[in-house]
Amino acid sequence: MGRVNGPPVKHIGIVLFPDVEELDVAGPWQVLSSWTRSYPQDGYAVSCLSREGGLVTCAQGLTMGAHYSLADAPPLAVLLYPGGRGTRPQLSDDRQLGWVRGQRATASLLTSVCTGSLVYAAAGVLSGRPATTHWAWLDLLAELDSSIDVRRDERFVDDGDLVTSAGVSAGIDMALHLVARLAGTDRAREVRRAMQYDPAPPV
Repeated sequence: MGRVNGPPVKHIGIVLFPDVEELDVAGPWQVLSSWTRSYPQDGYAVSCLSREGGLVTCAQGLTMGAHYSLADAPPLAVLLYPGGRGTRPQLSDDRQLGWVRGQRATASLLTSVCTGSLVYAAAGVLSGRPATTHWAWLDLLAELDSSIDVRRDERFVDDGDLVTSAGVSAGIDMALHLVARLAGTDRAREVRRAMQYDPAPPV
């Protein structure tokens, strides 16, 4: 879907699947949708997609709906792959891994939250690259592909056309970083301020 009298919109797609971790989706969605809806002049739009489209039940019981199926989604400029226990069956799902490899060939930027990077590793798109994941799954990330430079202490890892983040809430930081990359630091600060995102955990 393109803009009237303007360049085509660049699409950011967030993947949904059964047992996806809610905040892995909702955190980046809040950042990216707040940005794209408030500043359409930046030329991006964000949507959610799942294998068949429609509703999925997430890891903590929340139901989320996809805007598109994988087959019907617009061409993506940015793919965001969240984590959750629903990633585990995908590590041997040839159909899903093949779709990820196809996105590697066409999307300019692949990003992940939490154990979404395990799916990227199983698909072979992290070979020889630095990456991270949730702290509990760092060893599995290394086992899936021993050539990955596993970054164990980083909140997110930006390696150009691949950006991976640590667990769950780290996806918010990663998404703000994406806004800074795609639209500038000032824009990312505006989005962060609108969200009143200023972490100060009470415990």
